[in-house]
Amino acid sequence: MSMQTVFLLIPLSALAGAVVAGLFGHWIGRAGAHTVTILGVAVSFVLSLVVAKAMFIDGMEPWNGPVYTWLVTEGIRFEVGFLIDNLTTLMMVVVTFVSLMVHVYTIGYMHDDPGYIRFFSYISLFTFSMLMLVMSNNFMQLFFGWEAVGLVSYLLIGFYHQRESAIYANMKAFLVNRVGDFGFVLGIGLVLMYAGSLDYAEVFEAAPRFADSTIELLPGEAWSVMTAIGILLFIGAMGKSAQVPLHVWLPDSMEGPTPISALIHAATMVTAGIFMVARMSPLYEYSETALAFIMVIGAVTAFFMGLIGIVQNDIKRVIAYSTLSQLGYMTTALGASAYSVAIFHLMTHAFFKALLFLAAGSVIIAMHHEQDMRKMGGLRKYMPVTYWTALVGSLALIGFPGFSGFFSKDSIIEAVHASELPVAGFAWLMVLLGVFVTALYTFRMFFLVFHGEERMDEHTRSHLHESPWVVTVPLVLLAIPSVLAGLLIDPIVVGDFFRGVIAVAPEHAAVHELAEEWHGVAAFIEHGIMGPAFWLAMAGLFTAWFVYMRRPQLADACARRCSLLYRVLANKYGFDDFNQAVFANGAVMLGRFLWRVGDVFLIDRLLVNGAAAVTGWMAQVTRRLQTGYLYHYGFAMILGLIGLLGWYVVL
Repeated sequence: MSMQTVFLLIPLSALAGAVVAGLFGHWIGRAGAHTVTILGVAVSFVLSLVVAKAMFIDGMEPWNGPVYTWLVTEGIRFEVGFLIDNLTTLMMVVVTFVSLMVHVYTIGYMHDDPGYIRFFSYISLFTFSMLMLVMSNNFMQLFFGWEAVGLVSYLLIGFYHQRESAIYANMKAFLVNRVGDFGFVLGIGLVLMYAGSLDYAEVFEAAPRFADSTIELLPGEAWSVMTAIGILLFIGAMGKSAQVPLHVWLPDSMEGPTPISALIHAATMVTAGIFMVARMSPLYEYSETALAFIMVIGAVTAFFMGLIGIVQNDIKRVIAYSTLSQLGYMTTALGASAYSVAIFHLMTHAFFKALLFLAAGSVIIAMHHEQDMRKMGGLRKYMPVTYWTALVGSLALIGFPGFSGFFSKDSIIEAVHASELPVAGFAWLMVLLGVFVTALYTFRMFFLVFHGEERMDEHTRSHLHESPWVVTVPLVLLAIPSVLAGLLIDPIVVGDFFRGVIAVAPEHAAVHELAEEWHGVAAFIEHGIMGPAFWLAMAGLFTAWFVYMRRPQLADACARRCSLLYRVLANKYGFDDFNQAVFANGAVMLGRFLWRVGDVFLIDRLLVNGAAAVTGWMAQVTRRLQTGYLYHYGFAMILGLIGLLGWYVVL
């Protein structure tokens, strides 16, 4: 089998499973549906490992080429094609592995759900869409994958379409992403306008030719073309990767079943924006303005979205706001030109965030689908596997030394600190303070769920037990890379793993400085323990323990004394209220105005009723001429003849 065939089979295997389950699920049944979809994703994962071995061990050269030409117009080719290099291969392995774990886990979580077959079809289609996105070698296919993951996320967030809240959530995700995608399409249009191609390689090769070009986005205001392209493309990433202010859809995505929450937050949808910016590094390196914009947005998201997680009581929403914060960390790294660090954190985060979501799902199953942490507590003795794997995920999330999140999170903080962008100082402070916040909300959740007094009702307590193996095995398998994946920092961050794939200008040397000071994993851990990030994380962990375990009354007292701050955080800074008042209600008011002006006045009154009125008036006038008297008609003919003769004489 040729490698080109392997490349093609990786996304098509997942697609085949989705199609078979979706179209023939009625005949093959529930067991057939999960078998065919898991088999399809398993084939994709195994073949991704084959490509990884060939690329990383056997020294295979990157492959870039078309698979199918869809359209050629005026010299511009619209193709389906693959770019298989180190970045693509890493993403393929992460996406397929996490997706495979979610597929297996879904057997247990969705066991009694009537939409079982439909759900398996959707998540397999989700995997196919993300693979097409990361494997693309051109903007057209990138946009196809971009919109496909958006479509499937819409279907999955609103999976329980009988609930009004689910329909609200998926519509919210759809509309917010349309805002981001509008900027994304404009950015692709500018790329095509100036590069004359949609192929990555051709665009990157042409970039130096229009790097100094300007464009008037507003009359009299000249913008750098690269800045305009960079910001417009990033607006698309703000939608997909949920950055302020286009973040509002992600917490509401919790309306979907827990397995899809894990898939959206860990390996698909939200990682698309981070991957896209890293892939477009040859363009972004020409605009420090775009990089500074990215860094500020990421830093604001990292800190302020983490704060909201402290006041959430729904276990899934705590993890959702954690995802927003961690995506902010990745985005901040992108702004510092530390693209390899952002991708490294994307990888480690995929493992431990999927682990945390699936562990939360295991708790929800045991609690009879109760998600309020105030009704949990003391689950450690009932669910030992879930407890220990959740602890691993929590330690990785806060960046405890030795766990995967420690290496990637500390690398981001160091890279931002080394950046020379004017906004780097602000961003460094935000990501550093975010460490304390992350540890506080993470272990607040952990202690409220697994420790302390048991706050559930007696019926729930009497039925508590560990989840079945189809749930716990994926937890254990995800816990392993949540601990060990950080050891890949040497090749990925400070090595030449992304040489020839990611471009970094000499003046943006944050990662280069990190590499120069690299003295091995042990030295990095020692340096991290001596740094402020570690002690801030420990302070957050201790605060969570002291407030919620030793002095639980302090939490209520603090909420009362800091009622204004609590209300601001509980209200999510008013973003939802603002969007509802300005955009949603504004759109309704605009629609009503256009309806009254266009439909009622112009169409009904002027065109329809007006035409009828004019016709009736003309009929009233003209019928008076039809008298029935012959001499009236003769007189009218004589007047007409005189008029014609007069006209002839005058001419």
